[in-house]
Amino acid sequence: MARLTGTRPVATRRWGCAAAFLLLLFTVQAAQKADFSGDSTAATINHSLTLLQRLQELLQNGNGSDSVLRVRSAASDEPKVFHTHQLLLSLQSEVFESLLRNQSVVTLYEPPETAALFEKFIRYLYCGGVSILLHQAIPMHQLASKYRVWGLQRGVAEYMRTHLASESSQGHVVGWYHYAVRVGDAALQESCLQFLAWNLSAVLGSAEWGSVSVELLLLLLERSDLVLHSELELYTAVEGWLSRRQPEAPVAERVLRAIRYPMIAPSQLFRLQAQSAVLARHRAAVQDLLFQAFQFHAASPLHFAKYFDVNCSMFLPRNYLAPSWGSQWVITNPARDDRSTSFQTQLGPSSHDAGKRVTWNVLFSPRWLPVSLRPVYSDSVAGAIQPVRIEDGRPRLVITPATSSPDFAGVSFQKTVLVGVRQQGRVLVKHAYSFHQSSDEAADFLVHADLQKRTSEYLIDNSLHLHIIIKPVYHSLIKVKK
Repeated sequence: MARLTGTRPVATRRWGCAAAFLLLLFTVQAAQKADFSGDSTAATINHSLTLLQRLQELLQNGNGSDSVLRVRSAASDEPKVFHTHQLLLSLQSEVFESLLRNQSVVTLYEPPETAALFEKFIRYLYCGGVSILLHQAIPMHQLASKYRVWGLQRGVAEYMRTHLASESSQGHVVGWYHYAVRVGDAALQESCLQFLAWNLSAVLGSAEWGSVSVELLLLLLERSDLVLHSELELYTAVEGWLSRRQPEAPVAERVLRAIRYPMIAPSQLFRLQAQSAVLARHRAAVQDLLFQAFQFHAASPLHFAKYFDVNCSMFLPRNYLAPSWGSQWVITNPARDDRSTSFQTQLGPSSHDAGKRVTWNVLFSPRWLPVSLRPVYSDSVAGAIQPVRIEDGRPRLVITPATSSPDFAGVSFQKTVLVGVRQQGRVLVKHAYSFHQSSDEAADFLVHADLQKRTSEYLIDNSLHLHIIIKPVYHSLIKVKK
């Protein structure tokens, strides 16, 4: 952990200055907690900001210091020296309490990235606050974890979870995910993974795509909730990743077999076979999947399902943004009144269904009332109606096919609604609601959104940005022959 050097402290430590400030702190807290009930003249005198300022001055000037931290780093020959106060450090960190128990001078060895932030870290121990930038989050979290400053550790982790959408030149979400895996932060890990899945197109074209690990790439490729323009876009990005990283053949083949080739049109598959160097190099590993994809596009889905298991991820669409899979819908002033729209999608991903279209009707209501909240006549007063507040309602989105057709046999439809928000100047996906053919709406659609407020985080220039995706899912009507 830390290498220690130093001398034994003298019998009398200089506690006076620190003790005086602590006494002042306890006095302020006692005054704030005093019971003033029944006295209209009571008031709280709060000088806590002055106290924090004096604590900062105590650190800057080293007045009354009884301990010294010498921080050494490979990036510099000269150590950084901090004249500190044992009591204040020990109150915040059990590690410092142990280190300073028998020594007044301690030498700490830190990597360059954490050594650069050590002054900020010590200032937090004195004042309880710190400002950080995106690239400082990981080293600050490392310092907080190493010295067991749990409040700071939780604060930095929360900062990372709430700044996934922040724009940075090199990207940061992939790096934060890998760090979360190393330290075992499951909540941060899941937040990063979900952000990457729902905003994958933005990541594919960024500098951080090349830093994606094999493990993370395979996790993403397993997911059906990836939001991107098409499966071909995903293949192109994976091809670039393989070309740059040059993994061993088994890894490359495992990655290529995670592509959902039936979701790519036959004309595009022919072009890939003719032009993709990566596919040519690993053709033998994916030849069976390519052949199966061509069969899928050549036969009717019902006939194909007699011989192949279509109830697997290979035949399940992801959240594709291409027009044949759905439509964007920008609702201006969404709190004003009910709205409706309609759009068409292709019946299914198979080329056999390429000419078949399904028309969808969509109804949006900003203040739909559940049955339990709808006005009813009261028994106590004839003709009286129970009052209902507008804010008791919640947004509702209903998606239904305009007609039914025999072509729907063997096909069910999963509906996904993406909600876009503006974060750090970029429009990104904040929520994805999914529901199946058996239901016309998502029960929890924007249940916590307040569309009445123009400042609502769900509104972009007072408009609600939705993207509705229809995912046709084929299923077997006859048992697959073995």
